[in-house]
Amino acid sequence: MKFLPLLALTFLLSHSAYSQGCVAIRGNSSPNTPGSALNLTKGEWNTQMGFRYFESFRHFRGSEEEANRVEEGTQVINNSYFLDFAISYGITDRFFANAILPFVKHDRSSMYEHGGNPPNGLGDRHSTSSAGLADVRIGLGYWLFEPGKHPFNYSVGLGVKLPTGKYDYTDVFYNQGPDKDENLELVVDQSIQPGDGGTGLALDIQGIHSFSPQFGLTADLYYLFNVKETNGVLTRNGNSEFSCPDQFAARLGSYYSLISGINAYLGGRVEGVPSDDIIGGSAGYRRPGFAVSVEPGIGYTKNKFSLFVSVPVAVYRNRVQSYSDKQSTLETGVFKQGDAAFADYLINVGASYRFGGKQDMAHEMPVFEDVEKVTN
Repeated sequence: MKFLPLLALTFLLSHSAYSQGCVAIRGNSSPNTPGSALNLTKGEWNTQMGFRYFESFRHFRGSEEEANRVEEGTQVINNSYFLDFAISYGITDRFFANAILPFVKHDRSSMYEHGGNPPNGLGDRHSTSSAGLADVRIGLGYWLFEPGKHPFNYSVGLGVKLPTGKYDYTDVFYNQGPDKDENLELVVDQSIQPGDGGTGLALDIQGIHSFSPQFGLTADLYYLFNVKETNGVLTRNGNSEFSCPDQFAARLGSYYSLISGINAYLGGRVEGVPSDDIIGGSAGYRRPGFAVSVEPGIGYTKNKFSLFVSVPVAVYRNRVQSYSDKQSTLETGVFKQGDAAFADYLINVGASYRFGGKQDMAHEMPVFEDVEKVTN
């Protein structure tokens, strides 16, 4: 399969794009990105750079869009930019290590944070922003089958997300105070904080199947266990602390080689933040929810260099009840469910380059007919 180096790059982007506006799914969720180590030989390095952008502005409460927010001009708009630098190293032909250094820039425009939405609020739109280093990821992974012996392979990775990103970032908010006549520097919204303040443990399972020299399938399952319940930073209104939520993602896609060096990709993905964490408590402020997207993409591979572009388009979005929503519903008997803004699409661009290792060992995976020739 000539597109194996390209798959390494798309696996990086599959993890690095888990971000959906006000639902604070951190960009570059995975600390492992085993796909970046796909068929790495012992002593070989793979360097990668990934860029992503989205604009979130469509508000959902549950799976229903609140179209009136856009019509009335009261929608919250997040413009988010992510730049990741990643490196993978083949410890052996099957064991590998990864590290990801992510940077972010967010701009958030709203009325409700700056004097309130009309008709009761001032209807004055202003922006807050944040930028800097996000949460660094490091990890180890292992391919379950010996590379080059089967038309398929699966990797299992474990990693750590470190709280290196600032999680108490502040900016100026307008029209504050009881008379809405003060400009105060306050903590920005959770969705544009560079980090979440928690140390996370990640499980990552990825796989690839080759069916012919031109066609293959890829799969990816990821879960981040954020052990810490809250990070100690109060929200702007001071009612609760920011939560350190779990994150999840799954992806299934197919590749087809169009001509030499150029490959088409089509996949589906789901990513989100649950309302209840698997380990530890679930209290604190969070906007849980998930998005389902269709992801077309195209890539180019030349020797050890790969370039990939994809545009996941959201087809379903759901802002589910948060832990606090559920508690309030139980205590008052009145159903409560907050809203969140989602993006229509993401733009992903990535490039990778391999060097070192066993230069005489081709980065290929046999197809089924090759295996039959060996076994017959």
